[in-house]
Amino acid sequence: MTRKIKPKGFMPKVTSMMLTTALLGQVLASSVYAGDTLPYTGESAKGVNQPYQHGYTAAQILNWTPESDIYGELLRAHVPLQPRNEAFAATQAYPELNPDTQLFTMSGDYGNAFFDSTPYTNEFSQYLFNYWQYTDYYSYWHGMASAGVPEELYDPSKEWTEKYFEFGILNIPNPAYTNAAHKNGVKSIANIFFSDNDRGPQTYKQMLIQDENGNFPVAEKLAEMAEYYNYDGYFFNQEEVARGVAPEDIPSYKKFMKYLRDQGLYVQWYDSTINTTGKIQYQNEFNGLNSPFVQDSILGRVSDSIFLNYVWNHNMLRDSRDHAISLGLDPLETVFAGVEGGHDKFGRWKQSYDLRNNLDENGQPMNSIATLGADFTHNALDEEMGDGSTNHRAEDEYQWMTFVRDRAWWSGPNQDPTNARRNATANLSDVYASGANWDGIAAYLTERSVIDGSNFATSFNTGHGLQYYLNGAVSNDKEWSNINIQDIPVTWQWWMDSQGSKLSVDFDYGPTYEKGARYNYDAIGAFKGGSSLVVNGTLSADNFLRLYKTDLSVNAQSKLELTYNKPSTDDASSLRVGLIFQDAPENVVYVNVPNSGKRTAGWETVSLDLNAYQGKTIAAFGLSFDPNHTTIENYQMNIGQIRITDGSAIVPDAPTGFHITKALTNTDELVVAWDMKDYSEVKQYNIYENGTFVGGVYDSTFYIKSLQQRSGELSIRAVGADGTESEAAVLPYNLNTAVQDIDVKFQSNGDAIVSWKKPKKSKGNDPIKLTLETEYTNEPFTKTLQIRNSKPSAKLTGLPTNGEHYVLNIAVGDHAPVTYTGKLADLQVTPYPKDKVTIKEGKYTLALPDLEDWYKIYVYENGVAREFGVTYVTQKFPYIIRGRTKLSELTFTPSSSSSSLKLVIEDYAGNQATTILR
Repeated sequence: MTRKIKPKGFMPKVTSMMLTTALLGQVLASSVYAGDTLPYTGESAKGVNQPYQHGYTAAQILNWTPESDIYGELLRAHVPLQPRNEAFAATQAYPELNPDTQLFTMSGDYGNAFFDSTPYTNEFSQYLFNYWQYTDYYSYWHGMASAGVPEELYDPSKEWTEKYFEFGILNIPNPAYTNAAHKNGVKSIANIFFSDNDRGPQTYKQMLIQDENGNFPVAEKLAEMAEYYNYDGYFFNQEEVARGVAPEDIPSYKKFMKYLRDQGLYVQWYDSTINTTGKIQYQNEFNGLNSPFVQDSILGRVSDSIFLNYVWNHNMLRDSRDHAISLGLDPLETVFAGVEGGHDKFGRWKQSYDLRNNLDENGQPMNSIATLGADFTHNALDEEMGDGSTNHRAEDEYQWMTFVRDRAWWSGPNQDPTNARRNATANLSDVYASGANWDGIAAYLTERSVIDGSNFATSFNTGHGLQYYLNGAVSNDKEWSNINIQDIPVTWQWWMDSQGSKLSVDFDYGPTYEKGARYNYDAIGAFKGGSSLVVNGTLSADNFLRLYKTDLSVNAQSKLELTYNKPSTDDASSLRVGLIFQDAPENVVYVNVPNSGKRTAGWETVSLDLNAYQGKTIAAFGLSFDPNHTTIENYQMNIGQIRITDGSAIVPDAPTGFHITKALTNTDELVVAWDMKDYSEVKQYNIYENGTFVGGVYDSTFYIKSLQQRSGELSIRAVGADGTESEAAVLPYNLNTAVQDIDVKFQSNGDAIVSWKKPKKSKGNDPIKLTLETEYTNEPFTKTLQIRNSKPSAKLTGLPTNGEHYVLNIAVGDHAPVTYTGKLADLQVTPYPKDKVTIKEGKYTLALPDLEDWYKIYVYENGVAREFGVTYVTQKFPYIIRGRTKLSELTFTPSSSSSSLKLVIEDYAGNQATTILR
C-alpha cells in the first residue's frame, strides 16, 4: 500500500499516487493514478492565517500536547458518533444481501493536499464524499508535511521526486470529515504509515520506545490525541521493505496496538508483514502468517481487523473466511478484502478486483471489504482524460464528471443501486469510465441509516456549492466547500421505480453550474445550502424516487413539510410523498401535494398532516411523480427541503458568549468563538456577517477567511434537530477604530520593531497597549508594553529567539484589540547531541534529532562532507535531508579509524551548530 507519487513519463505539474507491491514478496507494480490536490490560487487560495493540518513524526507525537499543536483548538471535531438503525432487509436495494458485511474506506478527505488540508474553504471543486451510507470506517490517505516544514519547500510545479521535505508517519483525520462521518454513524480512523521511500529515515522503532515500566509513551499520546480530536482509531500500514520488523520487536508492536485497542480505539492492520520473520511479504489472504497481528496465541486480541492486500482470488478469500472462523473470529468483522480504487482505468481495462470472488455459494460476501483511493473518481480525472499535465479536477466546470463517476463507483454503472452489477452497455464514455468490468459497491454492501426518532430535516445539501442560498435567495455569492454542514446523503443514488421511462435525477447547483450534456434541466439552485434535488425529463408513467432509509416514529402531531419549485409549465401531474411503513414494507402509502402540477413562481412550502398514521414507523420514504395517464414533455421538479417533525425538537436558545478571539485586520481574517451546547440540543451553528451567510459548524469556534466589510454586525444562530434556527446572538464590530497596516520587523538581536497606522477616527490621546504571546508552546512567553497614541511604532525587547509562533494584540484605549501573527526571530539551533550517536564495530549510526526545526545534517570527515543517498532517485547529497535521506544511510563507516569527524546541524532558518565526534 505504498504511496507512490508519480511514474515517469507524466508531466511534472500533476502527481500520481500509490504503488502497491504484492504477491509473496514479489514487486507487482499495480499503479493507481491520482493527482495531488494542487494549492488553489486567487480568492480560493488558503488564507494567511487559515488553520490547516500537518503530519506527525514519532518525536512530535511523543511531545504532543493540546496547547503545543499548531491550530489544535481550531482543528477539533465535536460531533459524537451517532448510532445506526437496526438493519431492515425489506427496504434494502438488495433485500437478500447480508447487512453484516462492512466497508473500510481509505481515501483522501477533501483531496490529497500537502499544506492545504483545511476544514472548509471557498472552493467548489474540493472533493466531497457523499456515500457514508455504505461506509463503516473512513481512514485518511494522503501525505502531510510534518509540523514546522516551511511551505516554500514545496514547489507544485517540480517533479514528484523533488519533494525534499518530511512527511509525518501519522495523518490524523480532517475534523470536518470526522464530524460528517460521525453524523452518519461512521468511525473516523487515523493513519500510521511507515515506508522506506515515503517517510525517509523514519522507522517503527522510533514509535515503539518504552519507558522504565515497559509502557509505550507514544501509544499513550496517540490515545490522548484521539480523545482530544474526537476520532476513533488507527490504521497501521507497516511497509518498511528494506528491513521489515525485527523479529524481536514483533511482540512489542503487538502490545503497542493492543494498548490502543484496550483504550476503546479501533485498530486495523495491513497485510504486509510475516509474523515469524517480520519481513514484508503480502499474503493476499488471512492465514497463520498474518493472523497473529489480529489474534495472537499469547496476547490474545491485538487488533480489530486486517486489510488484505489485493491479489486474491475466490479460494484465497474462502480460506480467509475459514481461517477466521477457526480462530473464533467473525470474518465479517475481522477480514477486509482489499480493493484498489481507480486501478485498471475504471473498468476500461480488465478489472483485477472482482468482488464476485468474495461471494459464497449462497451469493453472500464471505469477508468484509476495504477500498483504497475511492476518491480517484475525482483525483484521477485528468490522467483518465489522457493528459496528466492538466488540472481539470480543480476546475468547477468538470465537477459534474466527478459526481457521475462517484455514482458509477458506488451505485454501479447503471447509476442505480438496485441494479449495481457491471454492464458493458452502460454509457460512461463522457466521464472516461466503463461499466464492463466493475460492479458498484452497492452490489455487495447494504445501505445504512442513522435517521431515527421523530424529527428529520434535509435540504439536499451535499456540502459544497457555487453559491449559498437561504430561503431560495442567494445569501453569499462565493463558491464554498464545508462537509461539516453536509446533510445526511440521500440513501440511494438513484433508486427510481417506474413502469415506463425513468426521469433523470441530479443535484442542482444553480445557473452557473456546468452539468454536462447528459442533463438538460433548467438549473435554479438551492432553497437552502448549495444544492437542491432536481427531477426532470419526459414523464409518461408514475416515477417513485426512493430517498431515505429511516426509523421514524409517527404520532398525532407529526407533519411533513415539503418545499418545492416547479419551473416547467402547468400540467396534469401530481407530486406525492410516498411512505413505506415498517409493518407493511411491500406497500407505498401516498400523501398528495395539492396543486403540484402547476408551475410555481419560485419556491413553495406545503405542510402535510401525518396524524392518520400515528403509531406507525416510517422505514423509508420518497417522492412520486405521476403524469396521471398523460405524457408530459420537459417535466421538471426541484425539491428544496423536506422536514418531518412532531414539534418535539425544541428551537434552541440564541447562543451565548459570542465574541471575537482574533481580528486580523491586515488580512481581513477573523476568528470567533462562543459557548457550545450539547449535540442533543444543537446540531450546528450558522455564522453571518451583516446578514450574509459565512459558514456553519458544530463547534465553539470558527475561522472567517475574508470579512466583506470593516464594520457592522456579526451574528450566530443555533440549529435544532428539525433544521430550525434560533434567534441570533448579535456582535457589533468596528475595525475602523483599530490600528491598521501592522508591520513587524526583527532586528539582528531578536528585538521586534512594531509599526502601524493610526485609526482613522483616533482621538489622539488613548493609550495603545501591545501584548505579544507565544502560541503553540508548553512554556508560553508574554510581553506587554503600553505607549502613547501619538507614537506609530514600538520596540519589543527581550523576546525569545527560537522562531516560535507568536500572536500580537494591539488595543487602542478601551477598544477591542486587533491581532497580528507570525514567527519570532530564529537565531539559534541546538547542537546535535552526542548521545544520539551509536558506535558499534566501527560503524556510526545517527538517530534522528528531537528538534522541531532541524533540516540538514552535514557530516565532515577530515573536513570533507560525506554524501548520503535519498529516496526515489540515485542522486546523493553532501548532507542528510530531513525526510528524504534513506534510513540505511544514517549508518556509515569512516574511511579510517583515525579520521576526524564532526556534525553540523542546520535548521530551517539556516542556523548551524557543530558537534565534534572525534
